[in-house]
Amino acid sequence: MLCSIYKSAKKEGTYLYLPKRDDFSQVPDTLLDMFGKPVFVMLINLKDRTLATVDIDHVKESMLEKGFFLQLPPPPENLLETYKKQKSRLDDTSHD
Repeated sequence: MLCSIYKSAKKEGTYLYLPKRDDFSQVPDTLLDMFGKPVFVMLINLKDRTLATVDIDHVKESMLEKGFFLQLPPPPENLLETYKKQKSRLDDTSHD
């Protein structure tokens, strides 16, 4: 299965996967408005391949069912929660 990948001009780390290059007919207009002008990144064959940040089976399934797959960036790290967890671990080890 061939797949065209586009990055968003508006949203950093957001990618759109399509089964046909430049065929945005299955992508809702509201999504395209939020995505911005798609910038072509690459054409890949999904057969016997892995992707760095998404499950390839989920990509294939979404493209077959919806006609596209939208990859969003991971949520930003909650620095306060990270600090609390680290502090809690340090407090637990200092009591030993």
